[in-house]
Amino acid sequence: MIIMGELPATERVSPRYEALDAWDDATILSSLWESQLAAVAAVQGALPQIAAAAAAAAARLQQGGRLVYVGAGTSGRIAVQDGAELPPTFDWPADRLMLMIAGGEAALTRSVENAEDRADQGAAAIETAGIGASDVLIGLAASGATPFTLACVRAATTAGAVTIGIANSPGAPLLTAAAFPILVATEAEPIAGSTRLKAGTAQKVVLNLFSTLLMVRLGRVYRGQMVDVQARNAKLRHRAERMVQLLTGEDPASVRQALELADGRVKLAVVLLQGLDRPAAEALLGAHEGQLRSALDSLPGRH
Repeated sequence: MIIMGELPATERVSPRYEALDAWDDATILSSLWESQLAAVAAVQGALPQIAAAAAAAAARLQQGGRLVYVGAGTSGRIAVQDGAELPPTFDWPADRLMLMIAGGEAALTRSVENAEDRADQGAAAIETAGIGASDVLIGLAASGATPFTLACVRAATTAGAVTIGIANSPGAPLLTAAAFPILVATEAEPIAGSTRLKAGTAQKVVLNLFSTLLMVRLGRVYRGQMVDVQARNAKLRHRAERMVQLLTGEDPASVRQALELADGRVKLAVVLLQGLDRPAAEALLGAHEGQLRSALDSLPGRH
């Protein structure tokens, strides 16, 4: 339990790095690299918790809820980065994604003083957004005690949302406040309190794992391909064509025609190339909640 006057693990001075500024460049870089490897390794112990959180989140989001990321400072920027990648990579609907960072958008590029201390603003943000039982909220804080983030998680838990807390300090209040706590104990930083280093790396790895597993479970990945990608530029249109060709074995002309009929949607194009018309293809995907594998397996002659 963190008590008054006791520093979170991420704020402590590490004896290992006390002479960091006296070392030569090669030694500094080697030591920092070593610390990054340790941060990634620390995530392994949290894999069961990540899996449990993703399963609960998938079940709730299948009901049409929103995915909400919350954080302050470094943790907030890491949260925003992960969330912002979901629409272009997995076609996650923008109206079902919320990115809350203490201090607002200005905090993405500069420090907003005292924003992380405003528990009142965190609670108000949850109320204003109407967070409720259909939603999933992920809160990140290296110390696990950031007032803004903690208030958001507590308010969302009270509102019935699935809440996930990611922290790097054992005994953090955030881990108690969230329904699904994920502790990655990265310990003291090479530069005391600079949580963009070990803690930040571990948080990004956790979010990479969580959000990817979540999108897989929601049917947005098939045979290792991002089959819900938004083909909005030339590179992605070519990628969509390659995916459909790989998944169906059809010739390029047929693939392009199917993608045109499907408005660029890979999963729909794949089903169209099984001989269905668009209404039937859309109905099949809908019946299988967008899961391309089960939709294809349900067709006669498919296994």
